[in-house]
Amino acid sequence: MSDIIKHECGIAFIRLLQPLSYYQEKYGTPLYGLHKLYILMEKQHNRGQDGAGIATIKLNTKPGSRYISRHRSVAQQPIKDIFSYIFNRFKDVSPKEMANIEWLKDNYAFTGELLMGHLRYGTHGKNSIEATHPFLRQNNWKTRNVVLAGNFNMTNVDELFDQLVELGQHPKEKADTVTVLEKIGHFVDVENQEIFDHYKTQGYDNRQLSDIIADKMDIPKILHRSAKDFDGGYAMMGFIGHGDAFIFRDPNGIRPTFYYKDEEVVVAASERPAIQTAFNVPLEKIQELDPGHALTIKHDGKIRLDQVLEPRTKTACTFERIYFSRGNDIDIYEERKALGYHLTPRILKAVDHNLKNTVFSFIPNTAEVAFYGMVKGVEDWLNQHKKDTIRQQGNHLSDAALERLLSLRPRVEKIAIKDVKMRTFITEDNARDELVAHVYDITYGSIQRNEDTLVVIDDSIVRGTTLQRSILSILDRLGPKKIIVVSSAPQIRYPDCYGIDMSKLGDFVAFRAAIALTKERDNEALLQDVYHDAKASLSAPISEVKNHVKRIYDQFSDEELSRKIAEIIRPKHIFSEVEVIYQTLEGLHHSCPHHKGDWYFSGHFPTPGGNKVVNKAFVYYMEGRNERAY
Repeated sequence: MSDIIKHECGIAFIRLLQPLSYYQEKYGTPLYGLHKLYILMEKQHNRGQDGAGIATIKLNTKPGSRYISRHRSVAQQPIKDIFSYIFNRFKDVSPKEMANIEWLKDNYAFTGELLMGHLRYGTHGKNSIEATHPFLRQNNWKTRNVVLAGNFNMTNVDELFDQLVELGQHPKEKADTVTVLEKIGHFVDVENQEIFDHYKTQGYDNRQLSDIIADKMDIPKILHRSAKDFDGGYAMMGFIGHGDAFIFRDPNGIRPTFYYKDEEVVVAASERPAIQTAFNVPLEKIQELDPGHALTIKHDGKIRLDQVLEPRTKTACTFERIYFSRGNDIDIYEERKALGYHLTPRILKAVDHNLKNTVFSFIPNTAEVAFYGMVKGVEDWLNQHKKDTIRQQGNHLSDAALERLLSLRPRVEKIAIKDVKMRTFITEDNARDELVAHVYDITYGSIQRNEDTLVVIDDSIVRGTTLQRSILSILDRLGPKKIIVVSSAPQIRYPDCYGIDMSKLGDFVAFRAAIALTKERDNEALLQDVYHDAKASLSAPISEVKNHVKRIYDQFSDEELSRKIAEIIRPKHIFSEVEVIYQTLEGLHHSCPHHKGDWYFSGHFPTPGGNKVVNKAFVYYMEGRNERAY
């Protein structure tokens, strides 16, 4: 993706089902869980580079012993920083001591049977330790401690915050992470008290009651009570201090969650290949957690799968498929190829089927798989063209003409090369444009000057700023007659509010194009009408709120907006003509049939809070407020 956006977070969860001595005997180390957690996190490092954290819980510890360990980092390489810190603690432990599991658990942190890891891409706020998961809600009663981490964003934080205040709490800040933790923590407290009150009347003493609460605690009930008012996308994992654990997914399945279990472990992660690699298990052994469901592991190792909330229409995030998830998941790989393939007819039409003077390439690096699909589509068309020509002309084709026909191939070149090292130096606004201009290198001499059309595919075009400030100027140096920028994703028109950092309408080049066209057509009255209705909706019951911004886009066809976008992103100093071709919604759904979450393209938000967010974003835009809408 040429426009870098922060997105998604990554979760990694491990519950060891056997005593640590089992892993010492079978795998030669009692730190088996930590080793696997490291791999799970490294194989998902694409999901978060602003910070990382891990937490572990030891089972069956004696009073006076620390049983929860946590370490977080916002270093430049946070995963490396965390595990260097942890493993350095064991470097002076002798093999004999390492084999003494009881001694090891008594004397060393991070030797627990429950392990969670989190990778953070901050959608807002500073990259501080305080904003880094996992979060911890502490209490002197084991069964009241809560450790929580997740990949989530809530649209109704204000309402959830007010509910906590009405319960008598005094939350330390209004943030979805703190609010969710405190909401779950409240109902953990309620569950504790209900069980305590019920069994206290039967004559049990307090020490006995602690064990009874641990056994009787109903995690699915706690999650149902806590989450019934959540509006957002989430995949979250949690530990209770005595050893119960859970993984929980939102009712629309917006955020991805996969899990695997056998007699040794229960594992969960945001991406399926991470589990495959870390535990060397085949794809078919890994399951996707259904929307609205929770996988719970009790402290005694019993596993249950429960529907916690009523599942709604599944609207799994399509950006996962287009860009965010690593492409070594076979389903994602095939879907990305399909996205490129379905664009081929429109690309061929744009170049007038002139393959002799068309060069196909991609903007590195994640658009490469869609590029393979695009080239496959061109090859299929070309093979059909050859068949049709031979059938039609038959014996009238001379040997030379036949040779020319059969030798036709798509002209494929690696035009742009991304200089990753340059990215770390782009910090100051004054120097940004000059530095951005050198993030990409080009393959000189690969284009016939003033004759060839250059087709380059990107995963998506969000803001268009990198195209405008850097890529198009660089490509123009090659001297193409025309540059066609192809987006494997449809036009991004609306903010995301479920975990991706796309919150301000004015940032989107598609929105800027719609505003420009509206003004060109002297229809600014519509903008005022939408502003009035959007502002009024902010105080309306959330179930009645509609997406009023749609009316702005409804004035124009996709092609009209694409032409205006091409106008906006084309630098004035370049010589090449510029055209932009976007994926259609139909092409997206055909390519990713099991992932219908397309709200950033269509405006069809899966939860009521999404409509409120887009209306607030438009109000802020009209009022000139450079603020996030969530």
